[in-house]
Amino acid sequence: MKEIDQALLKRVIVERPRSSFKGDYGRLLLIGGTYPYGGAIIMAALAAVHSGAGLVTVATDRENVPALHSQLPEAMALDVTDQELLAEQIAKAGLILLGPGLKDNDLGTHLVQLVFNRVQPHQVLILDGGAISLYTRLALPLPQAQLVFTPHQKEWEAMSGLAIGDQGEEATRRSLSQLPPASILVQKGPQTKIWQQGQADFYQLTVGGPYQATGGMGDTLAGMIAGFAGQFPQVGLYERVVVASHLHSAIAEDLSKKSYVVLPTAISRKIPKWMKKISQ
Repeated sequence: MKEIDQALLKRVIVERPRSSFKGDYGRLLLIGGTYPYGGAIIMAALAAVHSGAGLVTVATDRENVPALHSQLPEAMALDVTDQELLAEQIAKAGLILLGPGLKDNDLGTHLVQLVFNRVQPHQVLILDGGAISLYTRLALPLPQAQLVFTPHQKEWEAMSGLAIGDQGEEATRRSLSQLPPASILVQKGPQTKIWQQGQADFYQLTVGGPYQATGGMGDTLAGMIAGFAGQFPQVGLYERVVVASHLHSAIAEDLSKKSYVVLPTAISRKIPKWMKKISQ
């Protein structure tokens, strides 16, 4: 097991060059929040923007757009059923987060298939929530892209065939070998582990706790991972995912000192201050 230490945090979260602009910090497309799960994609977008993502576009139900903009005017938004505009945004994005609040129905199936057919090898594709469930149920072939999976224990059970009680290190390592080379797995649970296919070692979080057991926590984590993955090119994608995962739980642990339950949106509000402190 690899250690997540201050040196790793500082290698990833660095001060921004004065000559940079928003295009240097990621062009993200977030797809999800289909009825009745509109809050999920809003929380993911909040986390992505607060993590420093340069340009964030959200494809969701049209009825969800006013709620999104009331919370986050910094994000662009489009009707997820506008196929022409959605295809255009898929082509433009450097990173696609697919799945927070994505319902398992005909529309969800179409969206997963559309992204899988159009994503390119140079793009990062993060599969979360509903996208993992749909990909697993439909047994779809994975596209050629830089893949990140963020399953909770039941989703990993469906992906790997491993019952929750059997999801130990060796069994997970064997299952991970079936994924495309360099795929990243954020194996969420009481002791979240972050793996990369082809590497024997993994990172395990030593922060976090039951105060995080509330709806939207995984959506916020997915948004943070997307925000980090779209920037910090001085390190590899794996290190960016690891640090985002750690920071998500570290902020929650700090907030839990004064709160019985930590809300996901409270974590998002604290991200910029923590990143500033680490970068200095």
